Amino acid sequence: MLDVNEIMKVLPHRYPFLLVDRIIEMEPGQRIVGTKNVSINEPFFPGHFPGHPVMPGVLIIEAMAQVAAILAYISSDTDAASKVVYFTGIDNARFRKPVVPGDQLRFELDVTACKRGIWMFTAKAFVDGKLVTEAELKATFADKSH
Repeated sequence: MLDVNEIMKVLPHRYPFLLVDRIIEMEPGQRIVGTKNVSINEPFFPGHFPGHPVMPGVLIIEAMAQVAAILAYISSDTDAASKVVYFTGIDNARFRKPVVPGDQLRFELDVTACKRGIWMFTAKAFVDGKLVTEAELKATFADKSH
Protein backbone atom coordinates (compact mmCIF):
# COMPACT_ATOMS: atom_id res chain seq x y z
CA MET A 1 0.00 0.00 0.00
CA LEU A 2 2.70 2.51 1.04
CA ASP A 3 6.39 2.15 0.29
CA VAL A 4 9.10 4.04 2.16
CA ASN A 5 8.89 7.04 -0.19
CA GLU A 6 5.16 7.38 0.45
CA ILE A 7 5.71 6.90 4.20
CA MET A 8 8.17 9.83 4.18
CA LYS A 9 5.41 12.03 2.73
CA VAL A 10 3.38 11.33 5.88
CA LEU A 11 5.98 11.05 8.66
CA PRO A 12 8.61 13.68 9.47
CA HIS A 13 11.12 10.96 10.48
CA ARG A 14 14.20 10.28 8.35
CA TYR A 15 17.09 7.83 8.45
CA PRO A 16 18.36 6.70 10.87
CA PHE A 17 15.16 7.24 12.84
CA LEU A 18 12.57 6.22 10.26
CA LEU A 19 11.73 2.72 11.50
CA VAL A 20 8.98 1.66 9.06
CA ASP A 21 9.74 0.27 5.60
CA ARG A 22 6.29 -0.51 4.26
CA ILE A 23 2.58 -0.37 5.04
CA ILE A 24 0.95 -3.52 3.69
CA GLU A 25 -2.63 -3.23 4.98
CA MET A 26 -4.76 -0.37 6.20
CA GLU A 27 -8.37 0.31 7.10
CA PRO A 28 -8.55 4.03 7.97
CA GLY A 29 -9.87 4.59 11.46
CA GLN A 30 -9.59 0.88 12.27
CA ARG A 31 -6.28 -0.92 11.73
CA ILE A 32 -2.91 -0.91 10.01
CA VAL A 33 -0.13 -3.41 9.28
CA GLY A 34 3.44 -2.33 8.59
CA THR A 35 6.89 -3.91 8.32
CA LYS A 36 10.49 -3.16 9.19
CA ASN A 37 13.40 -5.18 7.85
CA VAL A 38 16.02 -5.36 10.58
CA SER A 39 19.53 -5.20 9.11
CA ILE A 40 22.94 -5.66 10.73
CA ASN A 41 23.68 -2.18 9.33
CA GLU A 42 21.29 -0.49 11.79
CA PRO A 43 23.19 2.28 13.60
CA PHE A 44 22.35 0.97 17.08
CA PHE A 45 23.77 -2.56 16.69
CA PRO A 46 27.48 -1.72 17.24
CA GLY A 47 26.61 -0.62 20.78
CA HIS A 48 23.60 -2.87 21.53
CA PHE A 49 25.26 -5.30 22.08
CA PRO A 50 28.80 -5.85 20.71
CA GLY A 51 29.03 -9.47 19.57
CA HIS A 52 25.34 -10.10 20.39
CA PRO A 53 23.20 -7.61 18.39
CA VAL A 54 19.68 -7.10 19.75
CA MET A 55 17.25 -4.38 18.63
CA PRO A 56 16.46 -2.12 21.60
CA GLY A 57 12.89 -2.59 22.83
CA VAL A 58 12.36 1.15 22.97
CA LEU A 59 13.00 1.31 19.19
CA ILE A 60 10.45 -1.45 18.57
CA ILE A 61 7.94 0.67 20.52
CA GLU A 62 8.98 3.73 18.50
CA ALA A 63 8.45 1.81 15.25
CA MET A 64 4.96 0.84 16.42
CA ALA A 65 4.30 4.50 17.30
CA GLN A 66 5.37 5.53 13.79
CA VAL A 67 2.93 3.03 12.27
CA ALA A 68 0.23 4.42 14.59
CA ALA A 69 1.03 7.96 13.43
CA ILE A 70 0.59 6.95 9.79
CA LEU A 71 -2.86 5.56 10.56
CA ALA A 72 -3.83 8.65 12.57
CA TYR A 73 -2.73 11.03 9.78
CA ILE A 74 -4.53 9.09 7.06
CA SER A 75 -7.65 8.45 9.15
CA SER A 76 -8.10 12.08 10.15
CA ASP A 77 -7.13 13.73 6.87
CA THR A 78 -4.71 15.87 8.87
CA ASP A 79 -2.12 17.82 6.91
CA ALA A 80 1.27 16.31 7.75
CA ALA A 81 2.93 19.59 6.72
CA SER A 82 1.27 21.55 9.54
CA LYS A 83 0.78 18.94 12.28
CA VAL A 84 2.97 16.42 14.04
CA VAL A 85 1.84 13.32 15.92
CA TYR A 86 3.18 13.13 19.46
CA PHE A 87 3.37 9.83 21.27
CA THR A 88 1.63 10.60 24.59
CA GLY A 89 1.49 7.30 26.43
CA ILE A 90 2.36 3.67 26.62
CA ASP A 91 0.80 1.04 28.86
CA ASN A 92 1.27 -2.69 29.33
CA ALA A 93 4.41 -2.98 27.21
CA ARG A 94 5.79 -6.51 27.07
CA PHE A 95 8.90 -7.76 25.32
CA ARG A 96 8.58 -11.47 24.62
CA LYS A 97 11.54 -12.32 22.40
CA PRO A 98 14.69 -10.53 21.16
CA VAL A 99 14.70 -9.02 17.67
CA VAL A 100 17.97 -9.57 15.81
CA PRO A 101 19.52 -8.76 12.42
CA GLY A 102 17.77 -10.60 9.62
CA ASP A 103 14.35 -10.46 11.29
CA GLN A 104 11.38 -8.79 9.65
CA LEU A 105 9.11 -7.08 12.14
CA ARG A 106 5.41 -7.09 11.31
CA PHE A 107 3.45 -4.45 13.22
CA GLU A 108 -0.29 -4.94 13.66
CA LEU A 109 -2.17 -2.06 15.26
CA ASP A 110 -5.85 -1.60 15.98
CA VAL A 111 -7.55 1.64 16.99
CA THR A 112 -9.30 1.11 20.31
CA ALA A 113 -10.63 4.69 20.64
CA CYS A 114 -10.24 8.27 19.51
CA LYS A 115 -11.54 10.63 22.18
CA ARG A 116 -10.95 14.38 22.53
CA GLY A 117 -8.12 14.22 20.02
CA ILE A 118 -6.32 11.32 21.71
CA TRP A 119 -5.82 8.23 19.56
CA MET A 120 -5.54 4.90 21.39
CA PHE A 121 -4.12 1.73 19.85
CA THR A 122 -3.34 -1.84 20.70
CA ALA A 123 -0.04 -2.66 19.06
CA LYS A 124 1.69 -5.97 18.44
CA ALA A 125 4.97 -6.81 16.74
CA PHE A 126 5.64 -10.24 15.28
CA VAL A 127 8.66 -12.02 13.78
CA ASP A 128 7.87 -15.13 11.74
CA GLY A 129 4.33 -15.17 13.17
CA LYS A 130 5.56 -15.11 16.79
CA LEU A 131 4.64 -12.25 19.10
CA VAL A 132 7.78 -10.36 20.15
CA THR A 133 6.41 -7.10 21.56
CA GLU A 134 3.02 -5.70 22.54
CA ALA A 135 1.78 -2.45 24.05
CA GLU A 136 -1.11 -0.03 24.30
CA LEU A 137 -0.19 3.32 22.73
CA LYS A 138 -1.66 6.82 22.86
CA ALA A 139 -0.97 9.72 20.51
CA THR A 140 -2.28 13.15 19.61
CA PHE A 141 -1.75 15.86 17.00
CA ALA A 142 0.02 19.13 17.74
CA ASP A 143 0.91 22.12 15.61
CA LYS A 144 4.42 22.06 14.22
CA SER A 145 6.48 24.87 15.63
CA HIS A 146 8.74 26.48 13.07
